[in-house]
Amino acid sequence: MTATTQDFTRAWEDWKADREKELAAPHGWLAIVSLDWLDEQPREYPGVPGKWWQDAEAAYVDPTGADLEYEGEPVTGVRRFELVNSGPTVRVVAGAVEIEVARRTGYLLRVHDPEAPVLKNFRGIPAYAPKERWSLEGRFEPFAEPRPVTVGAVVEGLSHVYTAPGVVRFTHDGTEHTLTVFGKPDGALMVLFADATSGVTTYAANRSLQLGKPDDQGRVRLDFTRAVNLPCAFIDFATCPLPPEGNRLPFAVEAGEKLPYERQG
Repeated sequence: MTATTQDFTRAWEDWKADREKELAAPHGWLAIVSLDWLDEQPREYPGVPGKWWQDAEAAYVDPTGADLEYEGEPVTGVRRFELVNSGPTVRVVAGAVEIEVARRTGYLLRVHDPEAPVLKNFRGIPAYAPKERWSLEGRFEPFAEPRPVTVGAVVEGLSHVYTAPGVVRFTHDGTEHTLTVFGKPDGALMVLFADATSGVTTYAANRSLQLGKPDDQGRVRLDFTRAVNLPCAFIDFATCPLPPEGNRLPFAVEAGEKLPYERQG
């Protein structure tokens, strides 16, 4: 093993340790124990304090005597949450648990519980051994204007809308491939993809890869050894997006995270 390979492997091992530490956070993705979709009728949901509902624009909670906090302040009356579809979520604290409010076409609630069985039983993520040949150089080609792209989701009937600033072109085994990327033209890029390992050794629906910010010549690094599973690969309470059309690679990307232990056999 050369010094360069040793450095590459060591950096990947540090990245993997940080990745697993983040997943094991007490109120992270693995702590989710429920998912409920709101409707226009205020009502209680199992394991969720207060009464919750939505209208066409926002979600609402009435604590009805429950001890709830939002951004460090008690919720003493009806609270309104207007969120961007497929955008950031917010959290309401109820004792040891956190209630996540998200907008995914409609509004939903997810309870994050530090005692969640998946979190308690988490033992890391299986992954392919890191190989430098899977760290490829690509080139970002921006569209004239960023485009909204609608993609499906692992939840039937649900869709997500993301902004695609362009595509990334790269070569593998002498053949050029193109992937639609999401993000901002002048910022870090991300790609959702599937490949010939999907549904075999990796999660069937998708994996994601952070590409970083293109340099002055549009160059980006596609380090597939750092391809990761989305939350839906671990739990049943996620609404993960599917890759956009054209983002299924025709070859096996034998790099990055494999099918989680929780989904094996």
